Amino acid sequence: MDIKIKKEHVVKEQATMDERLNAIRAGVLGSNDGILTVVGVLFSVAAATTDNFAIFIAGLADLMACALSMASGEYSSVSSQSDSEKVVVAQEQALLETDFPGQHLSVENFYVDRGVTRSTAKAIADELMSKKPLETMLSTKYDITLGHYMNPWSAAWASLFCAAIGGVFPLAALILSPVRYQFIATILATVVAVALTGLLSAKMSNGLVKRAVVRNIVIGLLTIAIHYGIGMLF
Repeated sequence: MDIKIKKEHVVKEQATMDERLNAIRAGVLGSNDGILTVVGVLFSVAAATTDNFAIFIAGLADLMACALSMASGEYSSVSSQSDSEKVVVAQEQALLETDFPGQHLSVENFYVDRGVTRSTAKAIADELMSKKPLETMLSTKYDITLGHYMNPWSAAWASLFCAAIGGVFPLAALILSPVRYQFIATILATVVAVALTGLLSAKMSNGLVKRAVVRNIVIGLLTIAIHYGIGMLF
């Protein structure tokens, strides 16, 4: 009984962790997008005009549009994933009703493919399929936990909030700095901000931190250069 409770607790924790990681992923992507789109607009407009108010309004409008766009995109994407998982659940439920032996065999094969002997795999499948057949099929075939689906709202809010926070870095640097240091301050703020998002994304994915940070900084500087060049055309 204790083992069963502990197992269910681990499954619940895993599902919760997946949901949290999904929200963190959405937040990191949102913040990076917010930083780059806002700084791009700021430099393209600043290259075309010296009117600080016009620059501020353009940056603020882009910040709001970016945050809402990222949030709606995340909501749509994660909702589609959640809907797909629910469709899979319905399909597996139908298969259990129409082809239980075939489903039982697929569970056996799942464990055989992982080095378990056929007799042991059959015993495992017998026990699992007699207690929680649907949960077993979802876990072995799709790595889905029944009743735990990705939350589109958490991803949307994380993306909205982080995109707005990310865009504030270059916008605040440009507006709050003395006129003669506006561009330098904005570039430095952008470098720091994208370096942080690179660090977070690398930590989340167990990737190479230095490479991720350098890559983000290079992309940030290229974004500034390209948008400034476009602004100079006008």
